[in-house]
Order: sequence, then C-alpha cells, then structure tokens
Amino acid sequence: MPDTLQNKSSLGIMFILIGMVAISVNDMMIKQLSGGYPLHQIVFTRSIIGLMFSLVLVQIEGGVSILKTRHPVLHIIRGLLVVVSNMSFFVALAVLPLAEVTALFFAAPLFITLLSIPVLREKVGPLRLGAVVFGFAGVMLMQRPWDGAVAEGSNRIVLLLPVLAALTYALNQVFTRKLGATTKASALAAYIQVMFVIVSALFYLVAGDGRYAVDLTEPSLIFLLRAWTWPAEGDWIWFLGLGVNSGLVGYALSQAYRLADAATVAPFEYIGLPLAVFWGWMFWAELPVWEVWTGMGMIVGAGLFVFFREQQKARAIARAEVKGRY
Repeated sequence: MPDTLQNKSSLGIMFILIGMVAISVNDMMIKQLSGGYPLHQIVFTRSIIGLMFSLVLVQIEGGVSILKTRHPVLHIIRGLLVVVSNMSFFVALAVLPLAEVTALFFAAPLFITLLSIPVLREKVGPLRLGAVVFGFAGVMLMQRPWDGAVAEGSNRIVLLLPVLAALTYALNQVFTRKLGATTKASALAAYIQVMFVIVSALFYLVAGDGRYAVDLTEPSLIFLLRAWTWPAEGDWIWFLGLGVNSGLVGYALSQAYRLADAATVAPFEYIGLPLAVFWGWMFWAELPVWEVWTGMGMIVGAGLFVFFREQQKARAIARAEVKGRY
C-alpha cells in the first residue's frame, strides 16, 4: 500500500475513533436531559452551538467559499436523512436502555451492504448475504416478539425506531461518500447543523408550547412534544457540551469517510457499543438482558464479517488488476 494511501487510512481510523467516542458521550448527555426538556429544544440548542464550531472549522479549511456547492439537492436529502436518523434514535433513547438502542442501530452496516446492490451496483456474494441475514436475525431476537410485555402499548414501535435510524444512517453514508469527493468535511458538518436548526425550529413553531403533549402518557412521545423550558442553571453545561460535541461528531465522521474507504473505517464504529454499555451501567445501572447480549453479538459478528469479507474481495480484485497489466 502506498504511503499516502496508508496515511489517509490511518487518519480515517483516527477520526472515526474520535467520532465514535464523541457520539457515545453525546448519547449519554441527551439521555441525561431527556427527562426535563423536549428533543427539539435539545437539538436546536446543540445545533446552534455546533454550527458555530463547524463554521470555525470552515474558516480553517478554506473560508466561506468552500460552502458553495453544485449539489444542493443532494446535501438537503443527506441532511434530512441525518435528522430522521438522529430523531428516531433519540426518541427511543428516552425509553430504552442506551446499550440496547445502540446495538439495534448497529444494523446500519448491514443496510449499507444491502443498499450497495441497487445504489452502487455492487455484487454481494452468498457469504455476505448470509451474514446480513444472520445479523438481522439478531435484530429480530432483540425485538423479543414472544414477550407480551414488550408488545404492549408503543414499546414495539419504539424498538423499531433504532432500526429506522440505522436505515437512514446507511443511506446518509452513501451520500457522504459521494459528496465527500468534492466537499470539505467542515462544510459537510455545517450543512448538517443548518438542517438540524431548521427542522428543530419548525418543531418549535408547531409544538413548542407543549399543546400536543398535554394528554400523552408515552414517555417517548412526551420527550418529542413537551414544551420548551428555560434550562436550569446546572443543565447549561450539558447543553454547551452537547453543542461542542455535535460539531466534533459531524466533522470527525465526515472526515473519516472522506479520507478512507468505508470498509477500512466502518469496523471501528463498533467501539460505540462497549462505550454505550459502560455509560448505561455508570449513569442508570442498566445492563442488557440475555436476548440483547445475544443479539449484540450476532449483529456485531455479522457486521465485522461483511466488512472483512469486502476487504478480502477488494484485495483479490486489486491483485488481479496488477497481474493483468504484466
């Protein structure tokens, strides 16, 4: 592997590790605030701060001129996908254990593999397809379809929200890879923050007074629709941390997928799972039940198999191309 390519891969891995640590801290802080503030207020506040952080990075990487784009529609679609992914994930986070939501979200690499067939016209062999089926069996196990208590009320729907988050995140990564070839990481992060600000502001205009949460009893819907309130003095540090952290997440993930191919950096995203278990145990004394532990293992095992199989295939193709030249 040429030195330049090796260096880019190493930088991509470094940025994905930074991003995943920042994401786990972000999830922990949002769950901490979910009992007293609406989701759209948390998102609006962190995105305003995150946008300021992103604009500083824009200035460092070339100034406001790098915000110009020839693909505004693709950036809008990408932004909306990230918003749907985040909102779905965080609504589930208000009700479910952090580790369980995170594990279900890690179905995203499996979705990326499936999406690569129609979107990127890639051929996916029976081994990788078998791994995808195995991983989704882990998702089904975590849904616990035999458990009547889980099926009551909206719990079943809440369990599906991280899966929706995973699907929209996978679609977002396809757009990130496409747009990252011509757009700086700081610009990609800034566009995302702007989209978050717009969507959360619209939420405030429609539901900011809490009118739709008056008679609700479902915690996830209350988190989504309760009225905005001025943060308590001790909570400002959480909001400020969320804002700075949000800017860091957007930049680190965009940079990781710009510098290195997905097969190189994506396996390192799984560091987020033990971090989620740690935060859940430390702050809320949450430990996964056996179905969740087993499902976690199946999802992670399937995802890692898919990535390593893709790398193996890519190396075989590269060797064949080299032989063809000589």
